[in-house]
Amino acid sequence: MDLGIAGKRAIVCASTRGLGRGCAEALAAEGCHLVINGRDRDLLYELAANLARQHKVEVTPILGDVSDPEVQKKLVGAWAEVDILVNNNGGPPRRDYVELDRKAILDGVTQNMVTPIELIRAVIDGMRARKFGRIVNITSSSVLAPISGLDLSSGARAGLSAFLAGVSRQVAGDGITINNLLPGKFETERLMGGHKRNAEKSGKPLDAVIAQEKAAIPARRFGTSQEFGEVCAFLCSVQAGYITGQNILLDGGLLPRAF
Repeated sequence: MDLGIAGKRAIVCASTRGLGRGCAEALAAEGCHLVINGRDRDLLYELAANLARQHKVEVTPILGDVSDPEVQKKLVGAWAEVDILVNNNGGPPRRDYVELDRKAILDGVTQNMVTPIELIRAVIDGMRARKFGRIVNITSSSVLAPISGLDLSSGARAGLSAFLAGVSRQVAGDGITINNLLPGKFETERLMGGHKRNAEKSGKPLDAVIAQEKAAIPARRFGTSQEFGEVCAFLCSVQAGYITGQNILLDGGLLPRAF
C-alpha cells in the first residue's frame, strides 16, 4: 500500500534506538524526509547517513535531549514546514513512588507530558494552515494498566493522553490527526535492562526470565521496533485521516480487555 506521504517532512524525537528508531526507519522507507534526534552523536550521525543513503531522503540529525528548549528550537526549525511529528522520549527510571521527591516528579512530567505538548504547539499552526498534519505520541501500555515502579511515567503519559483528547478534536477539521501508540513489551534495550534486573533479583538465569515473560504474552513473543514503526507510519498516512484522538495498544494481547 502506498501511504501517500512520500516527500512529507517529519520530526521523530529520540529516534536513534528502540521504538523511535523503528518509526524513523518506517517513515524513511515511505519516502519521508526526516529530522532525527538523539544524545549519542556517533549513533545519531551514523543513522542519518544510513537512512539518507538507503531511502534517498533528506535526513537532518539534531543532537541533544528533546526536553531541552534549545534542542526543540533546532528540531522544529530544521524544516520550514513540518507535516509529521512523532513524540518520543525516555521515561524516568523505575522507582517506587515513596522514593520520588519533588524534583524527580517534575522532571518526569517535563519529559513525558510537557515536552510533547511544547513540540505540538510549535508545529500545529503550520499544519492547520496547510490542512494536513499527523502527530503520533509514543506513550505506554501502563497508561491503561499500572506497572509497579513506573507510576511517574504512567501518570505523566496518562496526563498527556487526557490533555490531547480535547486538542485532537479541536484540530480534526483542519486535516490534523493526533493519536497515541501504547507499546507493551518490545525488544528494546530498556526491556532487556528490566530482564537483567529481574534475573539478578530472583536469582534465575536470564534466559529463563525472558522465556517466562514471553510465555505470559498471548502472542508468545516480544514486539519488534520494525512492526511498531510500521503502525506509526500507517497512522501518518493519508488513509488514516479519519483516525484521531485514539490510544492504540500494541501488546500482543497481554492486557486482557474488551474495550
